[in-house]
Amino acid sequence: MSKKTSGIHHITAIVGHPQENVDFYAGVLGLRLVKQTVNFDDPGTYHLYFGDDGGKPGTIITFFPWVGARQGIIGDGQVGVTSYVVPKGAMEFWEQRLEKFNISFTKNQRFGEKYLQFDDPHGLHLEIVEREEGEINTWTFGGVTPEVAIKGFGGATLYSSQPNKTAELLEKVMGLELISKEGDFIRFRSSADIGNIIDLKATLAGRGQMGVGMVHHIAWRAVDDNDQLEWQKYVAENGYGVTPVQDRNYFNAIYFREHGEILFEIATDPPGFAHDESAATMGEQLKLPEQYEQYREQLEQRLIPIKVRELD
Repeated sequence: MSKKTSGIHHITAIVGHPQENVDFYAGVLGLRLVKQTVNFDDPGTYHLYFGDDGGKPGTIITFFPWVGARQGIIGDGQVGVTSYVVPKGAMEFWEQRLEKFNISFTKNQRFGEKYLQFDDPHGLHLEIVEREEGEINTWTFGGVTPEVAIKGFGGATLYSSQPNKTAELLEKVMGLELISKEGDFIRFRSSADIGNIIDLKATLAGRGQMGVGMVHHIAWRAVDDNDQLEWQKYVAENGYGVTPVQDRNYFNAIYFREHGEILFEIATDPPGFAHDESAATMGEQLKLPEQYEQYREQLEQRLIPIKVRELD
């Protein structure tokens, strides 16, 4: 048996104050808050999801906001950079927008593409790249219109403690295609239009340390529950310790840590984010899984209030 994931499902990171998180990803980047819920393993903490208008796989970045937690160190065993893709011709808009909000950035080039690189308020490394591929994001908010809006993930840059092992996993197990090498980076591509480009740093960056401003894990797409069970068996057969299926309400998930120490998840595309609230009202109210509904009053008192707001 061989398998191929179509690309990134979501990326999950640790941040600080939740309102700062909302202000940046909704207010500055113009993404939609598609779900506010709680960390199922730590229900006193938010789990916030941002993506395109429909919250489609390949567009979703999720956050655990832990106020007062220690700052992490980006390094080997982590997703070092998260890439967003925007329509062709949108880069000037994003330069001006980052300048408007006093967000410093640098310009870089990799594999013939120009990147705008910057950090979020809590230190997460981000970049924007223009590409033709990918559906237009129809969400409009705070001056970000579909003509320039983030479509979803362009991909990610992986920092591995064993780059050769991670490269072998990406190609031989996850089914990505090795398409190019340039300097310190090896580029892989999956079949999807977004969330499809993975750049693996081929040299060591120094050991990372989990904390605020770090990606916790990167999740790959499974078509459905049956496909995920095939992945579970396939990953185990290739020598990785994989978890049982975890019900995350909006998808099912399995996890394994690859040999370069990066935490991988394989998540199902369905059921998506509109099964416990309408597509039109996604993200407006705190949604709790059934096991925590009885604690709603206590949780709402404990969680810091957040609001999606347009920024000046």
